[in-house]
Order: sequence, then C-alpha cells, then structure tokens
Amino acid sequence: MTSPPDLNSPPAASGDGPRAVHAVLLGGVGDAARLLGPLARALDGSGPAILPVDAGLPAPRISQLLDAFRPEAVIGADGEARARSGSRGVAAETAVIVGTSGSTGEPKGVELSAGALSHSARASLARAEARDGERWLLCLPASHVAGLQVLVRSLAGGTEPAIAAEASARALDEAADGGCAHVSVVPTQLVRLLGAEGGARALARYRSVLVGGAAAGAAALDEARAAGIAVRTTYGMSETCGGCVYDGVPLDGVTVRADDEGRLRISGPLLMSRYYGRPDLTGAALVDGEFVTSDLGRVEADGRVVVRGRADDVINTGGHKVVPGEVAAVLSACPGVREVVVVGRPDAEWGERVTAVVVPADPGDPPGLELLRTHVRARLPRYACPSEVVLTEAIPVLPSGKPDLAALRVARA
Repeated sequence: MTSPPDLNSPPAASGDGPRAVHAVLLGGVGDAARLLGPLARALDGSGPAILPVDAGLPAPRISQLLDAFRPEAVIGADGEARARSGSRGVAAETAVIVGTSGSTGEPKGVELSAGALSHSARASLARAEARDGERWLLCLPASHVAGLQVLVRSLAGGTEPAIAAEASARALDEAADGGCAHVSVVPTQLVRLLGAEGGARALARYRSVLVGGAAAGAAALDEARAAGIAVRTTYGMSETCGGCVYDGVPLDGVTVRADDEGRLRISGPLLMSRYYGRPDLTGAALVDGEFVTSDLGRVEADGRVVVRGRADDVINTGGHKVVPGEVAAVLSACPGVREVVVVGRPDAEWGERVTAVVVPADPGDPPGLELLRTHVRARLPRYACPSEVVLTEAIPVLPSGKPDLAALRVARA
C-alpha cells in the first residue's frame, strides 16, 4: 500500500519555479491503482502535480488534452515517464489537474490544490461516518473527479481502496467481503444494480452509497431506500473537488447560496485554484471568493440546497457531461446529414440521452443511428454518441433564428 500523505499539513515546498506536471494515462477503471503513488506524492508535495487521462479516449482527443495542459512527461501503462517538450508547469500548490469540457468543447484544466482535495476528503469521510479501517470501492474512472476522490479519501483514511472494472453485484460482494463499506456510483450504475440479480442486496451491505455525477431519479432512490440501501445523493463538480453537498446539505466549511438570477454560488476551502492557462475563464467563474456554477437552484430556510437544473444546455448522461455543440459539429460532417442539432432528452436509466435531430440530405435515404454513432465514436468519447435520432424536414427556430431547443427536447422519434 502506498504510504498515505499527511493531508493535515501543507504540501512540501517544490522549489522557487513552477511545479512540474505529469500526465498519467489510465487504461480504464481497473488501472486506477497506478494513480495511487503519483497522487500521494502530488498531495504531499514530494512529486509533480498529476493530470489523469483516460487512455481509452480517441487519440486526437488525448493529443488535444496534452497540447492544452502541457505536461512535462507522460506516464504510460508501463510506468515509464516519457518527457514532453513545451511544458510550463503550474503553481506550487496545485496537486491535480482535472480535464473537463467547456461550453465550446475546448478542454478546460481545473487546478485543484492539495489543501482543497484534502478538505473535501476529510469532510466527505466525516459526512459518510467512515470508521477507521473501512475501505472504499472504486468503480468510477479515476480520470474524473468522482473516481479521483475515492482515491483521495482512501489515502486520507490510511486505507487501500478496492478497484472494480464494473459495478456488478459480484464485484460489490467481493469488495464488501474485503472490508469495503463505502462506494460511489453514478445514477446509471445504481439503476442497473437495482435491476440486476443480487444488486440491491450487495449495495445494502455498504454503510454509504454516494450517488452523484447527475441528478438521480426519485423512483430509483425510493427503491434503493426501500431495499435498505444507505444512498446519499451528492452535488458538485470538478471545480469543487467533486461532491460538496450531500443530501442537500453542504459539507463542513462549504456555503451555497443562490444569487439574484437563481444561479448557485459555492464558497469554501475546497474550491479550485484556477483554470489552467485561462485567466479569463477563472475570473468569470471565481467571483469574490465564490464559484459561480452553471446550475439554477435555491436554498431553503433550513439551509437545504435544491438544484433545479443546469443553466446551459450541457447534457448529463450516465454521469458524463456531453457538449451538444461539439457532437453536432462532428455529425455535421457525417455523410447524409444536411442539418443537425443535438439535445438531451430525459431517460430513466441515463438521466439524459443524447438525441440527434437530423435533416437528412436525402429524405429517401436518411442516415441511420449506427452510422451517426460510428462517426462520433471515432472522434469523441463513446458516451457522447447519440442514442436516439429524430428525422425532421426542418429544424424549428426561434424568432432570433436560433434552434428552438425546448421544442427539440420533446420531439418524438
């Protein structure tokens, strides 16, 4: 087991110059153990900052991430660090860069300090009432903040996480037999486990089941609680080190308020430091010590946070964020497509499903769903592929000439 860093102390000084960044290519959830050592050293300051990257992404996307965040070295599956030119480093306090997509599909690098990550981990452990020696099960990609935080919590608690390539009843049972008492899942995983033989029983063995990454359906949550599963809904994003509101209640040290526009603003010691190389985006997102979210909501008189929904059109599908414009740009070059708009439609399992509304170039020979999916899969992550196609003679528009997204979201397939 990797020696846990002292998350109660500030990181060691890393010199007068900028801190180096190493990208770690991870081959799926099952490869997350390779991140533990570099993460521990990043947190205690004895090693470079890290940039976890999903090695399963299309090669052009990986190149885009590396070009955007300029790591000094890339650590492959063999554990070797291969030097890369053009690095400029990060601030000394930055421990991790988490890559996310902006509204235009351009990657944004969320810089998280060791202090922010450790505060989030300690507050999460306290809220989950984790006991000494209780382990966490990781079944989420460590290249995303939710999976990453399972590793940080394990390091903070001095335990070794169990890692499962998929969230199956068998994997949960085996991890529980090995001392795991806590697990994080996205709503899709929860729904599938509830419908699988032995899934609900396996989940009920855990003292806390954190459900986040997207809004969980009320029916699934009710079914889980009726089965004796200790589900806790979480709300947060990469910029807040993951979930910072549990069951509507902010973690210790976190304050959430709604501004005059109804947009939620978050403050506290677990906020990101900045967006890598983007002072413009940082200035718009961090205002007077608060992170201005893209979500609309309210705070009840008892302090409970109610999230109404996103203020923009980003699609949350199975815990992943999909930028509709990015998918539409790819589909617009697909043979047989004349016009296309991508929207999210409600889905009981995925939260939202990616829907492509297409005006075919030849109405007599329109492009099929599998062709569209194949076209997207070669350029974007698999979760960005449309799961539904709606054929139409014309895209409905607003008086401004922009597509009427509200109408498209209720269009019938």
